[in-house]
Amino acid sequence: MSDALLRTRRRGRLLTLTALAAAGAGAAAWAARGLPGSFGRDPDDRDDRIRNSPQYADGTFHNAPSALARTPSGERPGPDTMRKVLFESEGRTPARPVPLVREAPATAPTDGVAVTWYGHASALVEIEGSRVLLDPIWSERCSPLTNLGPKRLHPVPVALSDLPPVDVVLISHDHYDHLDMATVKGLLRSQSAPFAVPLGIGGHLRRWGVPEHRIIELDWQETCTLGDLTVTLTAAHHFSGRTLKRNTTLWGSWVIAGPTRKVFYTGDSGYFEGYRAIGEQHGPFDAALVAIGAYNEAWADIHLNPEDAVLAHRELRGGLLLPVHWCTFNLALHPWAEPVERLLAEAKAQDVPVAVPRPGERVEVANPPEPDSWWVGLA
Repeated sequence: MSDALLRTRRRGRLLTLTALAAAGAGAAAWAARGLPGSFGRDPDDRDDRIRNSPQYADGTFHNAPSALARTPSGERPGPDTMRKVLFESEGRTPARPVPLVREAPATAPTDGVAVTWYGHASALVEIEGSRVLLDPIWSERCSPLTNLGPKRLHPVPVALSDLPPVDVVLISHDHYDHLDMATVKGLLRSQSAPFAVPLGIGGHLRRWGVPEHRIIELDWQETCTLGDLTVTLTAAHHFSGRTLKRNTTLWGSWVIAGPTRKVFYTGDSGYFEGYRAIGEQHGPFDAALVAIGAYNEAWADIHLNPEDAVLAHRELRGGLLLPVHWCTFNLALHPWAEPVERLLAEAKAQDVPVAVPRPGERVEVANPPEPDSWWVGLA
């Protein structure tokens, strides 16, 4: 096994420990009686689609080899880092309420693109008459338990049941801040759309009661067509896991295409060669939703920092940049508003157009609002 792969697996275990440490003794008690349903279910390792995936070897999925992935610092996140992430919040949470926009879109535009960001990575993409829901998490915490773990820093702007009908729900990977059991079960009641997910995540959905006809599992570069809408799972440089068992499910990014318009969503990823390749094969895009938060030098290869987010966006030929993966949960040690401040500075230097909506705010991509610094003074 290569040194790079060993380092990635160690970082994956440490990040998982950080997430699961929030569950503490409660998780251990649950485990004694059987795993909580929120842990999901490992995929069947006899599944031919998984075993034959180019991303799968030796029982787990792997990132593509990369010469550009950022090298993490030699200082690994140990117990002190875990304690700070979980229990210290000064400067990393807003001291005043985050302004919200509490309106549900009524009619999807038939000839353009609009994006409504609900906080963290959850967003509704409206593209030429179709609607796509990204990584929805409506729970109070991103955790396997309801009473422990990272808690919301602002309310959900719109009730899950008030969302308009969507054509597909896209999941980028199975971490708790992107795939939430309670939200999935809520969508089973309020929506009829299928869930398109990376290989292996179907196991989680099946345990939670999602019927087979509503599960679409894809490998990188595989495409699903739903009427006038086409979605393609593309690469990301990240990892997966809801327990200490790592990388039994795939992760990825998404290309969302209508008849003439395109939107890209990074999911969680570090910087790597894939962005230029995706831009060349699938771009240009009208807009790209790019993760900008929860970065740290200790895991620089699996999360973008704001400057790398702008670089990735340019290589994607991303059009309007819409930052996601910030504001809603305290998942790293940087100040709460630092991701967007650094992003705007770099975007200005690189002449990249940016819109920074409030949670719940709908952005018309053809006529985006100028950033108005609504976050200033909140922390």
